[in-house]
Amino acid sequence: MDIRQLRYFVAVADELHFGRAAERLHMSQPPLSVQIGHLEREIGVKLLERSTRQVTLTAAGRHLQQRARVLLADLESVRTEMRDYADGLSGELAAGFVSSANYTVLPDVVRLFRSRRASVELNLAPLTSGEQISRVLQGDLDVGIVRDEVPAETAGGSLVAEVVFEERLVACLPVSHPLARVAEITPAQLIGIPLIAYPRSLMPGYVDRVATIFADLDDAPRIVEVVVHQETALAFVAAGAGASVLPESVRQLVPPSIAVVPLAGSPTTRLLAIRPRRPRNAAVTATFITCLHEAAAAIRARSLEASA
Repeated sequence: MDIRQLRYFVAVADELHFGRAAERLHMSQPPLSVQIGHLEREIGVKLLERSTRQVTLTAAGRHLQQRARVLLADLESVRTEMRDYADGLSGELAAGFVSSANYTVLPDVVRLFRSRRASVELNLAPLTSGEQISRVLQGDLDVGIVRDEVPAETAGGSLVAEVVFEERLVACLPVSHPLARVAEITPAQLIGIPLIAYPRSLMPGYVDRVATIFADLDDAPRIVEVVVHQETALAFVAAGAGASVLPESVRQLVPPSIAVVPLAGSPTTRLLAIRPRRPRNAAVTATFITCLHEAAAAIRARSLEASA
């Protein structure tokens, strides 16, 4: 018994007429009769009573008609589900993000993605860049939103990364510090202030990016604290422990006790979308990354309007 035979049988059982059933199936009547005969011999049960005037169902035929309808409906449902999955309309997506993405692209990207892929289960995980790189490589995450470049020694050739958003780096200082009131602060000036920094193992791209600010100086910054979250860094700054270099979007978090000062030369930091080179659900992942780009474009447009 195969699916084709079940479809043939259901057509005959519904029409109770081989000619009409053949028209419905877009085939000629003789092959249809042959297939029904094969089905009856295969299962060893007579399904139809035939006469020159009419076709009727046996008790076994009525039972098979009901079961076959359910089976065929289930099969069509599975086909629809698989087409939706292939087209990125269903399934699930596990996405990681750095906490600073909360204040830039993440709210808009979640809204856009859920409006376009309502049947896709979106699972979000706040993680550092290093944690996301590891989980994407392990297959636990489909996509990650990390900060700054993915180190080659960490990812090898297994990841694809693309820039989705760029913003300026700023220095956060206690509002009481003499440099809190300058128009911009130079790396040389920052060298003289204790610095709250971040672990490279968890934020490799960002730590390397901040390091380039001081690369041309003879002295290295004096790091007094190493923290994981920018909220923790801000707490140390507010307590007067030192300064910290953070993305400009941190302005949305700082209390009145902290001054945000642009860095000379306007160095920038970038959010990148990372994914496996061979994603398990390529269509859904591509949709999420498209939404990321659109969310970033909307932020840039709002910024231009505000500055006009």
